[in-house]
Amino acid sequence: MDTSRLPLTRDLVLVGGGHTHALVLRKWGMKPLPGARLTVINPGPAAPYSGMLPGFVAGHYQRDELDIDLVRLARFAGARVVLGAAEHIDTAARLVHVPGRPPIAYDVASIDIGITSAMPDLPGFAGHGIPAKPLDRFAARWAAFREGDGPAHVAVIGGGVAGVELILAMAHALRSRGRLAQATLIDSGEALRAIGGKASQSLRRALVEHGVRLEENAHIKRVEDTYITLQDGREILSDFTTGAAGARPYGWLADSGLDLNDGFIRVNETLQSSDPQVFAAGDCAHMDFAPRPKAGVYAVRQAPVLYHNLRALMTGDPLRKYKPQKDYLKLISMGSKEALGERFGTTLSGPLMWTWKDRIDQAFMEKFRDLPAMDPPDLPAEHTLDMEQALGEKPMCGGCGAKVGRDALLGTLAGLGTADRDDFTPLPGDDAALLTTGGVNQVISTDHLRSFTNDPVLMTRIAAVHALGDIWAMGAEPQAATANLILPRMSPALQARTLQEIMGAASEVMQAAGAAIIGGHTSLGDELTIGFTVTGLCPRPAITLAGAQPGDALILTKPLGSGVLMAAEMAGEARGEWVAAALDQMSQPQGAAAGILQDAHAMTDVTGFGLLSHLLGICEASRTGAELFTGQIPLMQGAAELADRGIRSSLFPANQAALPELKTTGWQDLLFDPQTAGGLLAAVAADQADALLEQLQAAGYPAARIGKVTEGFGAITLST
Repeated sequence: MDTSRLPLTRDLVLVGGGHTHALVLRKWGMKPLPGARLTVINPGPAAPYSGMLPGFVAGHYQRDELDIDLVRLARFAGARVVLGAAEHIDTAARLVHVPGRPPIAYDVASIDIGITSAMPDLPGFAGHGIPAKPLDRFAARWAAFREGDGPAHVAVIGGGVAGVELILAMAHALRSRGRLAQATLIDSGEALRAIGGKASQSLRRALVEHGVRLEENAHIKRVEDTYITLQDGREILSDFTTGAAGARPYGWLADSGLDLNDGFIRVNETLQSSDPQVFAAGDCAHMDFAPRPKAGVYAVRQAPVLYHNLRALMTGDPLRKYKPQKDYLKLISMGSKEALGERFGTTLSGPLMWTWKDRIDQAFMEKFRDLPAMDPPDLPAEHTLDMEQALGEKPMCGGCGAKVGRDALLGTLAGLGTADRDDFTPLPGDDAALLTTGGVNQVISTDHLRSFTNDPVLMTRIAAVHALGDIWAMGAEPQAATANLILPRMSPALQARTLQEIMGAASEVMQAAGAAIIGGHTSLGDELTIGFTVTGLCPRPAITLAGAQPGDALILTKPLGSGVLMAAEMAGEARGEWVAAALDQMSQPQGAAAGILQDAHAMTDVTGFGLLSHLLGICEASRTGAELFTGQIPLMQGAAELADRGIRSSLFPANQAALPELKTTGWQDLLFDPQTAGGLLAAVAADQADALLEQLQAAGYPAARIGKVTEGFGAITLST
């Protein structure tokens, strides 16, 4: 049975992308629970793996080797990913609050947000230091510092195992670059007091060999930009100061209403908190039944139990108990490609231990780099002859990638007669109609999008911006909108939640544009589709496709590539950071850009038919040609690489067929790429182009001058 068509009845929300949740997502992708809608909330599109951080600091790994790509993993799991840091969980209302969006409702939730090593009580650290956790911010700062020039002084506050690993890695990296001037490890007590004597001796010896200065029983008075002042008056030079002094919980947990232990969520043997609908795992959890130190091995081994129990709570099956091991193998990096292994007091160290540690770390990361290929359902044994051809080699894209091709659409519209009315002005090629009511010019347009993201809020924002594009492109001021929604089958409770999210996001975008939502229509179907019909008022003559003049400069306000990026994301081929950046750009409204370009001779929004087809529309309506400067066309992050790898939107062939005389390959195929909520393409007076570009860029648009209007009806040429 095709379980994707079954109604959704429960919301499961994973707060945080820690190791336990990452493994749960992987398991979920291989065996999802029908009826459950899965959401993962994380500050960024990737979750760094802490086990490989010292190796990255030392220079043994590249930055991207640390990252678990949560966007790609969420796609594999069929989950929506919300990029933002949770700031509150309301267990009474069962809502998770994330800044900048409506609260996210849950039936069952799990928290795996890790810890922080911030030191809010240490004077000067917030301004001049960088905590080792969260890892992503630390890794970015360290990468920039490591590649600098000149003598370097570094210091780590906290003499536990994590602090020793960091300072040894920092010393190794800087020494190998000929930059190490001084490396200092500072602890308010005795360093390495939590591990065995033999392991401590080996690590102390490594500190000496790497030239690390060890300051024990040293109390810090203040952290400055280039030095640290101790309570006894001494100063320790440090251009890069980090902290690894213990694990601290995130402050917002204190207001959660959950039972805590020193700020960490108390969990029982089933990993449930004091609220049985809320689980917790990883470093943010305190195992009341069997207290253990904060270590990744426990987070990893909690994953099978958490995965089972999350499902069991929603299916009514019995829950399992987690039984943590009493001790575990500690593999500690020692700067160079050497490591120390310790368990039950037995210690081994050297290159072999590093090889072992590297093999374990790489095997863990390989689980997320090489996600299992899940075969699509087979076609029925009996089907029509052309079924496989109609399906194509890949799934149909969402957004504007799901549009009917330009030739098919224009061919159909050409057969329609025009209304014999004097309050309607035909505008061949324009997507919006121009109406006259009581002497006032009004434009009206409609657009809807097949969802390409599982987040209704994000999809609504993009759909609203997309629908407003036709209004902005004609120089009109948005007036009113109706919403047209198809929700996937779901229970009444989930219908209400989803509608609240959608309408909240829609109202936000429309009101910011100056329009009011005055009604709409909803129905249930197989998948989420969001559309809007929008009207706008023209305070001055409408800008149409006609009017471009030879010599005009062509300005594009947004980069190209959304079609290829979304197609790659569906196939698990796009990096999460690329997808996140593309979604941000698609969400950017064009109202301010339209205001800046209000004197354009011709203008359109670049959407499903791609840049070249929309430019052809201007050329045909204006009876001109155009020259595109391909080297000046802005592209979304990752789009060129994906295009060079042969990834295309499902609408690409139809777009390319509209201009068979233009032969493109590789990244230049992006000129035919269908855009969703794309930028404005404007023909403006050449002598005004530079000033307009300056205004657009100052307003936050990555606008560029990409070509010029030429003589020659319908002739488009490409140059570098």
